[in-house]
Formats: sequence, C-alpha cells, structure tokens
Amino acid sequence: MADISVTLEEGGQVSLSSPATIGEALSALVSGKQRKNTIAVRANGKAVDLDAVLNADAVIAPILKDSDEGLEILRHSTAHIMAQAVRELFGRDVKIAIGPAIENGFYYDFLRETPFSPDDFEQIEKRMAEIADQALPFSHRHISRTEAIEMFRTQGEKYKVELLEEMEDETVSIYQQGEFVDLCRGPHIPNTSLVKEFKLLRVAGAYWRGDENRDVLQRIYGTAFFDRKELKKYLNDLEEAKKRDHRRLGKELRLFTVNDQIGAGLILWQPKGAQLRRLIEDYWKDEHYRHGYELLYTPHIARHDLWKTSGHLDFYSENMYASMEIDEVKYQLKPMNCPFHIGVYKSDKRSYREFPIRWAELGTVYRYERAGALHGLLRVRGFTQDDAHIFCREDQLEEEIFNILDLNLLILKTFGFSDYDIYLSTRPEKSVGSDDIWEKATMALKQALEKKGLGFEIDPGEGVFYGPKIDIKIKDQLGRSWQCSTIQVDFNLPDRFDMTYTGADNRDHQPIMIHRALMGSLERFVGVLIEHYAGAFPIWFAPIQARVLNITDDQAAYCEKVYNRLRKAGIRVEKDVRNEKLNYKIREAQMDKIPYMLIVGEKEKAGGTVTVRMRDGKNLPPMGIDEFADKVIEESRQGRGI
Repeated sequence: MADISVTLEEGGQVSLSSPATIGEALSALVSGKQRKNTIAVRANGKAVDLDAVLNADAVIAPILKDSDEGLEILRHSTAHIMAQAVRELFGRDVKIAIGPAIENGFYYDFLRETPFSPDDFEQIEKRMAEIADQALPFSHRHISRTEAIEMFRTQGEKYKVELLEEMEDETVSIYQQGEFVDLCRGPHIPNTSLVKEFKLLRVAGAYWRGDENRDVLQRIYGTAFFDRKELKKYLNDLEEAKKRDHRRLGKELRLFTVNDQIGAGLILWQPKGAQLRRLIEDYWKDEHYRHGYELLYTPHIARHDLWKTSGHLDFYSENMYASMEIDEVKYQLKPMNCPFHIGVYKSDKRSYREFPIRWAELGTVYRYERAGALHGLLRVRGFTQDDAHIFCREDQLEEEIFNILDLNLLILKTFGFSDYDIYLSTRPEKSVGSDDIWEKATMALKQALEKKGLGFEIDPGEGVFYGPKIDIKIKDQLGRSWQCSTIQVDFNLPDRFDMTYTGADNRDHQPIMIHRALMGSLERFVGVLIEHYAGAFPIWFAPIQARVLNITDDQAAYCEKVYNRLRKAGIRVEKDVRNEKLNYKIREAQMDKIPYMLIVGEKEKAGGTVTVRMRDGKNLPPMGIDEFADKVIEESRQGRGI
C-alpha cells in the first residue's frame, strides 16, 4: 500500500496510506474551528467532497462555511433537499429537471400539472426541515452512463435521461441522500444537518432548456444561509426591494408605462418620467462637452449589408430583428450605434492631427428579447444607449482610457453611486480578429486599470465579439449589483470598415476605436435610480422639486402667483389648489416623493412668504418666494457638482 503526500495550501504536509479520504487528510492537517467550519476541499484546484478518495499526492485548501464558495455549496445541497421533499410529498407524477445554486440562492425546475401554491411551500419547507434533521449523508459515486440512463428511465425522469443521452462520458456522477438520487457533479455538504436556515421564495415559469418550444416547467426559487441573522437580513432586504421595485414606483409616480397595443418591452415615458430623463440627458451632454466630446445623431435603420460588414449578422443576429425591404433593398433596425459613427468618420479624410476624435450620441437601438425576459425598464426591446466612440492613435490609447474612467466614475458618483465592482472581460468563443490584436487590446485595458489603481477581476470569455471590455457594476442602497458601464477597445471594426488616417509620415494608418457607454442605457439606468432612491430623487434631478399647497380657497390666487414666479425662476413646480384638507394634500405630496411642499395660508399670503415642509416631515422657517427659489437652485448646482 503506497503512501501519498497531502500538502495544505496554507502550510503543512502529511503522509497517508493510499487510498485515503480528503476528510482524513484534512483532520491530520487542521483542527479546531477551521476543521469544524470546512464543508468541502479544493484538491489540486478542483472542489471535492470531504469523503472523496485520494489515490495520489495532492495540494488541498479548505472550503469554509463563511466563504462564497462554501455558501454556494450549501445552496446547491439545499436545492437537492428541496427536490427530495417535493418528490416525497407529491410522488412520481412530478418530474424533476435541474437545480443549480445561483446568485443569492438556488432553484429547481419541476414538471407538475398543478401549479405550486404558498400552501405547498409550507409543506415543502416543513419536509425539508425533517430531512435536514435526519443528518442524511450526501453520498457520491460514479456509475456507467448506460446504468444511469436505465435507472432514471425506470424512475420516469425523462429530463435526466435526455441530459444523459447527450453526454459523451462513459461514466457519470450521481449523489444520493436517503432514497433520493440525483445526477450531479457536486460537491455537496457532508450531510443534510447543515441545512438549517433556508426559505422558499417564489415560483415562476421556465422553458425546459430555455427553449420556448419545449415543456413549461415550474421553477421554485429559494435561498439558504449558514447564519440565521444573514437569512433574516436577506429576507428583510427582499421586502425592501419590493417597496423599491421600479415597476411599482414607476406607475405610482407616473414616470413611465407600457401598452400592449404598442408592444411589450417598448417604454412610454409620461411627462414626469420625460422630465427626469431630460434632466439626466442634459447633465450627460454638459459633462461630455466639458470633457471634449461632440454630439452626433444617427438613423434608426440601415442597409442590411452594413451589418454584414460590421459582423453583427454573423455574431449577433439572434439579438436583431428581421430585415425589412424598402425600394427593393433590405434594411435592418439597428442594434448598435457604432457602424453609424464609423460612417461619420469615413465621410471625410482624417489626419493624425485631429485625434483623438470623441463622438457621443444618445442613440436608440432595438434588440430582440424574449417575452419572459422583459422586466420593466431593466430589460426592454427598444432603449437609448449613452453611447460614445473615440478614435485615436495607439500612442493615445492609454490616456483615452484614463479619461473615460475618470468621466465614468465622476458621472456615477454624481448620481450617488460610489460603490462598484470592476471586471475585465476577455475573448469569448465566438469572436473576430487575431490573437495578437486581442492580446494588445486586453493589455491596454488591464494596464490602464492597474495604473489608475483600480481593483478588478478577470471575467473570462465575457468580452464582445470584436474586443475585450471593462465592465463596471454599481451597487445600490441594498448592495445589489447592476451592470451599467462598459469600455471596449476595438482593433477589428476599423479593419473591417477599412478606416484610415494620414499619419505624420504622410502614409495611411488604421485608427483604434474605443466603444463606451457610461450609464449603459437610459431606461436601465433610470430603473436603477428609481430603486436606489426608492423614487425620492435628489433635488437636482427630481422631476418635480416643489408643490404649492393652499389651506383654503382664499389663498388660491396667491398659490397661482407663487407657482408662476417659481416656474419663471426655473424651479420645477406644481400646485394643488383642490378643495381638500391640507393634511390630505401633504400626504399625497409625500407619497409622490416631492422634495418640498410649500404651504400657504393667510399669514403667508399677507407676508409674501411660503412655509416650507420637506418630504421627510421636517419644517423649515417661512421664507420669501425668491429666497426659496435661490435655495433650490443652489442645492441643484451642488448636486450636479457645479
């Protein structure tokens, strides 16, 4: 019996007789709290169960409860327990599909004729707790693919059979707890007793394998934590998220709507939403002008052949709408603005002295989204990108990326986002261009981030088909991440469109193209803003900054005077002179998230003043109309960073 050497990544080594389990090796290397909190191990870089057998030397690193990976394993194991509970409660008539861990939780897909209900959730959770109390071990074994197919076919699990029939491996991995067996690569927690703090959250429809022509399954979502306090906080955050849901607030605050007669995923901006959007756009334009950009406007359609040249038809066609014929020529709705900006570039001969050229556009694009993926402002079919393209020489590339990052973080900070994660997304499987070009573009982005001292993570394979990119995911008040900003270096489109400039040597050279969007899309960004601020926007971009409220009809004329004077001063103001009680009107203004309520009675009318009430219920001393206007203007200037 040969000895094997097991080395702990953080230091320490032990020799064991082969075969030995990971758990045995771990117990010989660590003890106390660390051993107790280890639920799996990474052996030679691969996550494995504690009962996995070692037959050769290995370097191991514990996977602890308080790690992200440990939490993911717990949630995956909880999904298996949920599937076991469903099977035991509802029998073989329910077919089981797949159940992975996901961000913040897990899900499992089931085929069941009867919809799951909240009462079912109570039963399932109760049965899950009973299974957990049994401390059933998660046992792992490999069997032949043929044996697995026969086993799951006997059980009537057609989805497992389908997955197995498409595999090429001769052996497959299965896990079992109690009588429940599942097809799974693992790893899992040692036994079910670690699953204590969990909650089933909701059920939604899901097509089998994402194909709308396949079975419609019921997807039960849940979450799990090792710590009760963390579960409680998460559930509280979910309740807070419901209150902040931009779809509900968008309707209540009359910001936007959708209409089935017009089409799903197409946003109708109501007056207050349009005002909010205008304020964002004006700030965006002003900042871009200050940072050396010029504005462009381009069409919504282009000839079909343009998208062949750009590569979108080869690499992006599933996101594009069908072409249309105009004067016997095929045209297509644009999914991107970049080929149009290239068209502007090629409208004239360019010199190296012009560079960098910075062009920005609030350009509306159209991309196909499945009906089930549409989600308020966050996932739509027509949206406006805060797009820009920079054309520069190679020696200017680093400085331009610096400038983009500076402008990007400034704009995000001005809107209240100072917490974010940065990712460097590398070459995807489907892409164009040589390895050398991709390496050069990726290194340009990487070095810029490093020199700016910005921490980042590599996101393998998540670049766009024509180049790598930097993605910035902002965090809102609840700590949720939202993808907004992207910066992409592109050597490929300049080549595909034969773009040139005359260099100092009087020869033709190819420019470098940088694509960037700082807010991503106005629709999505507004949706995030609504949820971040719960609809109570800062004064500088609040659609309505003040509402004038009279106490009795005797002050109606004075209300009109206050309203007109503030409007002329540039204040976004409304008036409410309805014959209603003042408290009722104040309550409505608070529900509408109006920053200031200007209350006028006989005293204010006689003195030419207003009494100022803030939306949080605090009162300010009475002040003159012009004094209040100056106050709001100054607050707005400061909010915009002027």
